[in-house]
Amino acid sequence: MERIESRKNPLCVTVRRLAADGASRREQGLFVCDSPKLLSEILAWRPELLSAVITSRPEALPSMPETVRAYEVSAELMEYLSPAKTPQGTLALCRLLPTAPPEKLTGQRYLALDAVQDPGNVGTILRTADALGCEGVFLLPGCADPFSPKTVRATMGALVRLPVWQCTARTLSALLKAASLPLIGAALRADTRALKDTDLTRGCIAIGSEGRGLGPEMLETCDATVRIPMRAHCESLNAAAAATILLWESCRHGAAIGEGL
Repeated sequence: MERIESRKNPLCVTVRRLAADGASRREQGLFVCDSPKLLSEILAWRPELLSAVITSRPEALPSMPETVRAYEVSAELMEYLSPAKTPQGTLALCRLLPTAPPEKLTGQRYLALDAVQDPGNVGTILRTADALGCEGVFLLPGCADPFSPKTVRATMGALVRLPVWQCTARTLSALLKAASLPLIGAALRADTRALKDTDLTRGCIAIGSEGRGLGPEMLETCDATVRIPMRAHCESLNAAAAATILLWESCRHGAAIGEGL
């Protein structure tokens, strides 16, 4: 294991840029993971993606392929490098996952996010979608970068287990129509259905941004819309909370996923 002492080391400069800038991530094809848990998930599910590791606690590292170059840094330097407020002693540089949508959809249950900008919300939704048996998540324009450190951290490993695709509303609509799957948006319009009267066992659920909900293009594309019952004085729910409720309903009435569902 090599040791790095200087902030000016090329690897340190790269880590800082990747953690701060989406354009750098796309240009270099890399992203940063900042915990032993995430590193373990990447090694378990996508071992070929690991490019480099930086750690101040070598004994905490999981077993890694010989092709991975490991570097030891001081706690002080780790604090400088880590995008987390409280570094956990491990950073990993990983290759970006492909996010181009598939040519056709072969599953039954999907989720689409329209301009959900908060990385914590996007990461939490991906984690929930993975847990509740969603077969893929579409990120439409305006969504938080799935590979930003905050998003990656919030997914708790779901990013490397669950297919995540980036596309336009038009591309999503074409894929769903070809697979005979409905697009059901969480929104209010003249034909909105109550949740209890809506079949969510197959199709794609669409969740809009925290501030404005689904955009006009997505609303026009939806085959149906659904409302979540709530008290009259409450206007809306957090995007992650709304997604969780709808995914749970889809899972509860569909195939069981694990014990107790």
